[in-house]
Amino acid sequence: MPQTWMITGANRGIGLALATALVARGDHVIAAARDPASPGLAELVAKHSGLVTPTALDVTSDASVAAAKAALADRPIDVLVNNAGVYGPRDKQGALDMDFDAWRDVFEVNVYAPLRVAHAFLPNVEASQGRKIATISSRMGSIAGNPSGALAYRSSKSAVNMAMVVFGNAVRERGVSVLLFHPGWVQTDMGGGGADIPPTESAAGLIGTIDRSGIAETNSFRTWTGEAIAW
Repeated sequence: MPQTWMITGANRGIGLALATALVARGDHVIAAARDPASPGLAELVAKHSGLVTPTALDVTSDASVAAAKAALADRPIDVLVNNAGVYGPRDKQGALDMDFDAWRDVFEVNVYAPLRVAHAFLPNVEASQGRKIATISSRMGSIAGNPSGALAYRSSKSAVNMAMVVFGNAVRERGVSVLLFHPGWVQTDMGGGGADIPPTESAAGLIGTIDRSGIAETNSFRTWTGEAIAW
């Protein structure tokens, strides 16, 4: 039976790859982006207008999230994917050299926004059959990995992991699954052309793993293929 997925940051990279793969199998996609008329997403809408709902959404804005919520009203969402994210500056995010304003901006998108979106659309998820919220995190947020460098990005992913685990514990009794994923090192604008896998491979793995996940996997931190990651 076709499901409805809502994906933030659906206009490029992993988000667009997820949307493309989902409509190819007949699912409906609410494709949320700051610019839903961007070329890649517009092309997908033109090919699958009956399956894609382009939705303007700035995840950093309370007003924008509220407007998107109002536009979608009570539409059930089987799977909400918090995909929108930023890396931050390529320099000045080290332990000894930090751009603090940029660090705040990274947290706004990578930490505060996923919870803001989850709060807003929780009733839509609860009204669905799927009842899943997935957040694209990163292995770079693993403290057990003894990391160095990329402090702004790494700390934001550690923080969103904690935020979503606390959220997951709060909604578990409602039957809503909350999942965290490392999507792989993906060939996107963020990952770069020298990354390990294309967006299509990441998207296929994420979709399959999310399909197989339920309340028993709430608060798990896994790769796109379902491999557990140390916190």
